[in-house]
Parts: sequence; structure tokens; C-alpha cells
Amino acid sequence: MADVARDETADLISSEKVEGTAVMNKQGEKVGSIESVMIEKRSGKVAYAVMSFGGFLGIGHDHHPVPWNALVYDTNLNGYVIDADRARLEAAPKYSGAQAPDWSDREWGQRIHQHYGARPYWE
Repeated sequence: MADVARDETADLISSEKVEGTAVMNKQGEKVGSIESVMIEKRSGKVAYAVMSFGGFLGIGHDHHPVPWNALVYDTNLNGYVIDADRARLEAAPKYSGAQAPDWSDREWGQRIHQHYGARPYWE
């Protein structure tokens, strides 16, 4: 119980507990897991969850930045739910480990937010 109190409250959660959490579509199918979160330095708001998707046993997977506000935590599923099927995720902006994006490129960020129908974190 002490670990829960230290890592999570009713309103807050440690990034360590977010990383590795499953992401499901609205049908309850696991579509990936959260690898990391990108936090806006000045406001402290989480801008993106970087989700791993595809591949097999962690090999050949892509990194999909998902606007944080496109995810909803479901306590019954113990994971995040995204309103996107596999086809939509496969068509989403992504990068491989060797092709890290320019996170400051607002045009690229705008494409990500438009793809998921989410409001950009900087607005």
C-alpha cells in the first residue's frame, strides 16, 4: 500500500507507472503500450504519450506520438483507451528509433493532433 501512495493518488500518477501501460481501442483490443511521455517544460502539461505499436516481441515496432488528450484512462481495463482502430494507428504519424522527430516542429505536431482529432497542447 505504501508504494501506491508514493506512486499514485486519486489525481496524480508517477511517469514510471504510466510507462508500459497498455493502450486499447474502444473494442477492448490491445493496440500498443506507452513507452514514454513528453512533457511541456514550461506548463508541466503532458503533451504526448509515445506509444509502441507493431513489431513482434519489441522488434520492428514504431513509435507513435499520441496527443495526451486523445487518451482516456479506464480503471476497469487498467489501461488507456484511444478512439482509433489498427488501420488508423498504422496511418498515424510515427518514427522509428533511428529517426527521432524534431519535437519542436509545430507543423509535424499539428499533423499528429489533426490525425487524432485532438486539440494541440500549445493552444
